[in-house]
Amino acid sequence: MMKVKAGVAQVGAVPFDVEASVAKAEAWIAKAGAEGCEIVVFPEAFLSVYPKGSDFDIAIGVRTVRGRDDFRRYLDAAITVPGPETDRIGKAAGEAKTYVVIGVMERELGTMYCTVLYFGPDGSLLGKHRKLMPTAGERLAWGFGDGSTLPVFDTPIGKIGAVICWENYMPMLRMTMYAKGVSLYCAPTADDRETWLPTMRHIALEGRCFVLTTCQVVKRGDFPDDYRCSITDDPEAIVMHGGAAIIDPLGKVLAGPVFDQETLLTAELDMDDLGRAKFDFDVAGNYARPDVFNLTVNEAPQQAVRLKA
Repeated sequence: MMKVKAGVAQVGAVPFDVEASVAKAEAWIAKAGAEGCEIVVFPEAFLSVYPKGSDFDIAIGVRTVRGRDDFRRYLDAAITVPGPETDRIGKAAGEAKTYVVIGVMERELGTMYCTVLYFGPDGSLLGKHRKLMPTAGERLAWGFGDGSTLPVFDTPIGKIGAVICWENYMPMLRMTMYAKGVSLYCAPTADDRETWLPTMRHIALEGRCFVLTTCQVVKRGDFPDDYRCSITDDPEAIVMHGGAAIIDPLGKVLAGPVFDQETLLTAELDMDDLGRAKFDFDVAGNYARPDVFNLTVNEAPQQAVRLKA
């Protein structure tokens, strides 16, 4: 019988401040390590901001100088992968001896991607997943990922994969994760509504996997004074409420949800529960009906334009 201690860090970024956000990540990784966590998951876009309430001053057929500068500030708060920030997070993961799954805004050329990074307990950057489908207004600022970053890592504590926010409503993406045998299904999100927990419980039951989900907790006042937020101007108002939780393969909530405060939720996972749950349902195995259904996944990278001499 193998037990794994898992953690989800419900913490907010320091908006647009890469240095402070990395330092905060280091501190919470150290906290997870001190509590014996063998894996810790951070929210979507933790480095260095989920721009809640921003519209970049855009309308169809209209862009403004002010909106362009809003985007420029956001782009400046994104990180390159690999880069000095990933080096620091990897070092923190190595010192804490834990797997780290963390949401970042990744910059390549002039495009930002909502990305999840995976780090090993030896400090190595294992890989990344770029969000395939930005939702609604996110498309004003983010690029689209492709099938080349859909990894599931086979580790001594289980098979680790991540699906970001409303990607979790894409049945074929979920099925891809299940077909790769994911057992530690990480779901960094910006969705803090009460409807999120039922979604996560459904996925745990559907995939017969442990689900680790977390969202930021951020106040309006955490953003710069000149940040234009369509939600509120009250600096004490909470604009991202959290809702982190850990769920077992039969849909039982082991920890959370917690709202409106920063916290590290932990739970001891009995990995034998994975086999117990598959007794009557294996979505990618005896319940898959491959004679009726086929799943085709294009995992080829879609390269950006490159100049050749």
